Amino acid sequence: VQLQASGGGWVQTGGSLRLSCAASGSIFGINAMGWYRQAPGKQRDLVAGITRAGLTIYRDSVRDRFTISRDNAKSTIFLQGNHLTPEDTAVYYCAADETADYSKNFTYWGQGTQVTVSS
Repeated sequence: VQLQASGGGWVQTGGSLRLSCAASGSIFGINAMGWYRQAPGKQRDLVAGITRAGLTIYRDSVRDRFTISRDNAKSTIFLQGNHLTPEDTAVYYCAADETADYSKNFTYWGQGTQVTVSS
């Protein structure tokens, strides 16, 4: 399974971003897909996840600002983030797994995409 993320960059404080991640390869067994992020000096944390059935999960700090969505026909997920703050600055990673167990490390990872939020 290969994951190709796109859409990072610089965002002004209060602005929005939209990240995309397309999966390819042996994707038939993939269930959950999600976005993780890692800020400098911090651990990598789950931002949002979505199962093949469309069930979603969010970390508390983004729940009211970010929306994850999925196009199963295109094996692609999206992350729409609004009202961004500098605390959202991080490298964002797309990940996928055959399970929907967010307590474990996902099996497949894409390259990170940098998101920088500042005024």
